[in-house]
Amino acid sequence: MLTSSPGSSVLEQQGPWPFITRRVARREGQIVSLWRSRHQRKGLPVRRTGQILLLEVALSRCLWMPLELNWWIGVLFALGSLLFALGSWLSLQPLLAQQWRLSPEAVSRVFLLGSIPFTTAAYLQLFQAANAPLPSGQAQAHGQHRRWFGWKPRDPGWLSCALQFPGTLLFNLNTYNALNTGLDWFDQELMVWAPDLLGSVLFLASGYLAFIDSCHAHWAWQPRSLSWWVTAMNLIGCVGFMLSAVLSIVLPSTVGPAWPTASLLFTLAGAMGFLIGSLLMLPEAVVPS
Repeated sequence: MLTSSPGSSVLEQQGPWPFITRRVARREGQIVSLWRSRHQRKGLPVRRTGQILLLEVALSRCLWMPLELNWWIGVLFALGSLLFALGSWLSLQPLLAQQWRLSPEAVSRVFLLGSIPFTTAAYLQLFQAANAPLPSGQAQAHGQHRRWFGWKPRDPGWLSCALQFPGTLLFNLNTYNALNTGLDWFDQELMVWAPDLLGSVLFLASGYLAFIDSCHAHWAWQPRSLSWWVTAMNLIGCVGFMLSAVLSIVLPSTVGPAWPTASLLFTLAGAMGFLIGSLLMLPEAVVPS
């Protein structure tokens, strides 16, 4: 979409319908301003002409940034993903769990522990999106108060965070209820599987919104973009969790999940996708793009 503005400048707007996620203002063929939804929301650095950041410098910076919210979000998501991956692997390798002297109940607690940093990171991301500055040229309310949740239904980044946070709460419920081994099939269906399924649906919707927000289209292949890799790996993780939830349905004829091995494999795959995406958030916070 092209629109004219005063001073013979042209404003190019781009985004997956119905959202606008990228605006470029040009004057006489030169870019005079660039706005991208994800960069604005997360305060990501923008590359200037001729600017180069050495890989070793970027890595040294991103490994320890406790004063940066993006660092905490990435680290907490990575911790939650690692615990989910560990719980899945121990469930798939019961002999290894026995060698570590971990009972099935203890392995279930690993999933519960993993859901806590997930929820914390998801809320921090929602808080960040709720308080993100408006694009240049839009009026900011004077003396604006801090928002705990916000309301930005036209912002795919905020929508992504707003869906992911309740999804993590449902995973808290799912992993907590799974500790109760005395449930019959209906109670397992209602208290364990239903929160898992609904949480996975919310995660999948959230992951896709974050993906289109980063690539400014309903689908794009942008392997040179670090933000694209972050959201693509997270989306793969969401797909893994979704397939895991579908396969873990509890039937009247089964004591537990109908296809436990396949479900755990997809949980492991989903956790690894999230782990990679979370770790990539760290250099994303320092590498200009």
